[in-house]
Amino acid sequence: MRLISLDVLRGLTVAGMILVNSAAAMKWGAEADVVGILLHKSWDGLTVADLVFPGFLTMVGIAIPFSLRDSTPGQQGRALARAGRLILLGLMLSNLYWAADFAASEFRVFGVLQRIGLVYGACALLYLACGPRVRMVLIAVLLIGYWPLTLLPALDGLPNDLWQRGHNFVASLDRFVLGTHLYVQGPEGYDPEGILGTLPAIAQGLIGVALGEMLRDRSGRRTRALAIAGGAMVALGVAWSFAFPIIKDIWSSSFVLVTAGITTLALAALHPLLDREGRAPGLAATAMIAFGTNAIAAYTLHQVTAGVVAWDLLLTPFHATRATLGDPLASLTPVALYMVLIWAAMEWLRRKNWIIKI
Repeated sequence: MRLISLDVLRGLTVAGMILVNSAAAMKWGAEADVVGILLHKSWDGLTVADLVFPGFLTMVGIAIPFSLRDSTPGQQGRALARAGRLILLGLMLSNLYWAADFAASEFRVFGVLQRIGLVYGACALLYLACGPRVRMVLIAVLLIGYWPLTLLPALDGLPNDLWQRGHNFVASLDRFVLGTHLYVQGPEGYDPEGILGTLPAIAQGLIGVALGEMLRDRSGRRTRALAIAGGAMVALGVAWSFAFPIIKDIWSSSFVLVTAGITTLALAALHPLLDREGRAPGLAATAMIAFGTNAIAAYTLHQVTAGVVAWDLLLTPFHATRATLGDPLASLTPVALYMVLIWAAMEWLRRKNWIIKI
């Protein structure tokens, strides 16, 4: 069983990842004043850019009940092997500049694909080994238990303040274990895909597993169930955020609930439109399916070619329209051109019916 809505939403999140990364490249590489919602929050709060990665992790979990069968021999080994390949690919992509020039940058242990690999491996094994009730208890334990963990005294003596960037136990553990050569630099630095943040990220994946089982097993009223679950998670996450702020960089529990809830609501909106039997997806949905069916391939191609968005050829329309349209609008032109190039490669794979699996 393959859900078109899941492929489309996965495609939207991958396109979103490429969009926000390219917007950041325009800001720092071309010194453009880009649209603010396309940039990540520096600490607490939420923008559109902050929704794409947790949305993808939620969908990693949703896909597990459709792709794994607990009665098939060797599933655990295959899940671990896939997780290992994702982590290895992530290590390669995170350290392209380090591999080219050891002195120019430091080796980065963690990263986006590394987190995806860790979350997928943990969620797949838990899906195969535990029942739904046990996994729901694990979600609660991980999210509730993570809160006091963040409030422990920082290992390097920095005053603990969850509302101040880097001033918490989670960031200090990154500094203690990984050293000062972190993704976020300086004495208050940390890795936004770091060590302890993997725990609530696993909870996010397990929420996705529960949603996937709901979609797989319910014969009707899936949309209503998704909408109720999504709304409840958003409401609970927002309420919790007054005490435990929404922070992407440490993957706070309130961040998990709000982003998983928004992803669920988006799926609830797409499911009745796209998953009706005999209904073909429209032009826009088909365009996103190209990204969604080869999500890791699209992200890998983007990581390898990320510098293209700042090429003079693509920046020409930006410089030509900057004075007339203003930076926020004009800066989207190179980004759009670059995204079309990535999409064209994925659309070619789709038309060839080739799915690159890791």
